[in-house]
Amino acid sequence: MEEERSLSLLQLMVNEGLRVAWQRRLPKQDIAASSATLLTYGSYGLGLDIDAFCIGPYFATMVDDFFIVLYNMLKSRPEVSEIHYVKDAKVLLMRFEFDGISINLPFVQLKVLVVLENLDILNPVFLRDIDETGWKSLSRVLANTRICRIVPDLKKFQSMLRCVKFWAKRRGVYGNLNGLLGGIHLAILAAFVCQCDPYVGLSALISHFFITFAFWPWPRPVELQDGMLHPTLNPTETRLYMPIRLPFSPYEYCHSNITKSTFYKIRTEFLRGHNLTKDLLKFDFDWHNVLEPFPYTKKYFRFLKIFLLASNQDEFGDWVGWIKSCFRCLLIKLEEVQGLCDPNPVEYIDVNIVDPHVIFYWGLQAGKINAIDIKSVKDVFWKNINTEYQGPFGK
Repeated sequence: MEEERSLSLLQLMVNEGLRVAWQRRLPKQDIAASSATLLTYGSYGLGLDIDAFCIGPYFATMVDDFFIVLYNMLKSRPEVSEIHYVKDAKVLLMRFEFDGISINLPFVQLKVLVVLENLDILNPVFLRDIDETGWKSLSRVLANTRICRIVPDLKKFQSMLRCVKFWAKRRGVYGNLNGLLGGIHLAILAAFVCQCDPYVGLSALISHFFITFAFWPWPRPVELQDGMLHPTLNPTETRLYMPIRLPFSPYEYCHSNITKSTFYKIRTEFLRGHNLTKDLLKFDFDWHNVLEPFPYTKKYFRFLKIFLLASNQDEFGDWVGWIKSCFRCLLIKLEEVQGLCDPNPVEYIDVNIVDPHVIFYWGLQAGKINAIDIKSVKDVFWKNINTEYQGPFGK
């Protein structure tokens, strides 16, 4: 497969880029033995798109080696394009195109000299003394690894997850930064249904997915069964609308940006999915109705337009990444001044504009809103954007 060839080549580059032991004045035998590795997680590990994870030895740092040494090495390679780093997001990472394949590459440092390619990341020996940033990044690969081990039928689960993710994108409920469902949320929800109904076919699983979560008594947490007794957590203390527990110790809740508006949108789409799939066995049942794209222009008459622009591609990637990480603050402020908002995650472009740019159109609930309200929203959002951002500002 093309993806596997690209990952093998990227593995060689990462190992070379993070073998900086000679700069740390380590013993010769340590320099020769040191290594880093890539692990796949999220969509790729579950049979979908590529997400990779960079794990470095104890002497390789994020600031110097990952964001400078490895970044510059990758940037110089002909296979790599559109590379930029996101230092200010909750999960620190690099984003780039590798032979035309989109790669998200977070980093974590382990307290070991040699990072094996077949590393068992669930082994608690390797998880000691990892800082908070490392845990946020590592939670994705840990969840992926654990899910693959506890679902009753991995291939059936992967097929179901492909369908559910496709549905979520078509109906505008996929995109963690927009306050919607992320890949890890969908993976755990799909795995939960697979555990509850291990012997039914794919179509029935998808139908059960919709009925399960259309009527789920939120904020009751969703958690996978793994034969372990989990500690009790109070979802109301975290103020989560849809608490979903990670399937590994210490069994905390998934990070979530879901707000009042997006909670309503997601539940509405679960209910719609149930209503359309409850008659799955009828002769005139049509999956096209379930997967019909969400009709934003028919549903809403008023939109908030978010237009982002930068002078070059490098600055544009950093700028957009930072703005997206602040979207939840914008959503909450909009809810305060005008009610529910539907943050369409689709990215649009204007063919008449040459500079790198992207446009978002968020659907606004019918109601009253004036220029003063919009100005207050913009002022608060701009203040959030200015806080802690260290990259070049766009428009």
